[in-house]
Amino acid sequence: MSVVVFGSINMDLVARTPRLPAPGETLTGHSFETVPGGKGANQAVAVARLGVPTQMVGRVGQDAFGQELLKGLKASNVECDRVLIDPATHSGVAVIAVDDASENNIILVPGANGQVDERDVDRLKPVLPQAKVLMLQLEIPLPMVVAAAKAAKDAGVMVMLDPAPARSDLPNELYPLIDIMTPNQVETSQLVGFAVDDLQTAAKAAHVLHQRGIQTVITKLGKLGAFCITPEETFEIPIFPVQAIDTVAAGDAFNGGLAAALAAGLNWKEATRQASAVAAISVTRLGAQPSLPTREELEEFLKMRSEE
Repeated sequence: MSVVVFGSINMDLVARTPRLPAPGETLTGHSFETVPGGKGANQAVAVARLGVPTQMVGRVGQDAFGQELLKGLKASNVECDRVLIDPATHSGVAVIAVDDASENNIILVPGANGQVDERDVDRLKPVLPQAKVLMLQLEIPLPMVVAAAKAAKDAGVMVMLDPAPARSDLPNELYPLIDIMTPNQVETSQLVGFAVDDLQTAAKAAHVLHQRGIQTVITKLGKLGAFCITPEETFEIPIFPVQAIDTVAAGDAFNGGLAAALAAGLNWKEATRQASAVAAISVTRLGAQPSLPTREELEEFLKMRSEE
């Protein structure tokens, strides 16, 4: 079964600095590079590199960044026939600062992503019957996220929402349409209205989201691992200890690993463990899409960790 991603496609403009700047401060950085990104595109590449057929639906601008973004997606075997080249605007960009401690801050300029509308949902609908999972994020207009989730529900497709960037105003009608939500600590806190900083508060938050209609909640807790609550079971998955150098795409890597595992028929514990492994590999490499592992790299990583 395939995975369809409906979401953002950005060019990341990455500056590396000794530390993140304070308001009004100018810092001299180490380096600068342009890296294909966007939560939607990152997650599509993460799935495709794991060998699962993947379709991207979204928009880029009619500019040099747009052409480069499509080229990068296709190089990772992501099907892009339903990505619209929008002549009326520029491609989405993310301006990212990364410091020596691997922390980052991001300024997002939506561009073409902000123009996603009902016509894009119409382009999405014909590919849903062949899909196992529809992956959604919040870097496109929220009404289109809701419309895409409804279309997937009508087609009997599993809906996975990564509620990022963090926001607290998700409409009530969206929650029952979501089969799987994968928030991190900040996103979870925004959604439930209280701080989520350990396993106990993650469990409390997951139950709140479950009561709103979400079937499965997998909360990403950084160094504490992941907390998962499904209709049948509750469990924790610890992280794989690694030396992190760049955390930019860790969440997208996790989601891609999870969707690929579910499309392959793995159970929740196996799927969440695979997601954690994909994220662990990604943070040991620089960049967003360049950090995402292949199926062979994932299998080798898991084999080595099982032998330790």
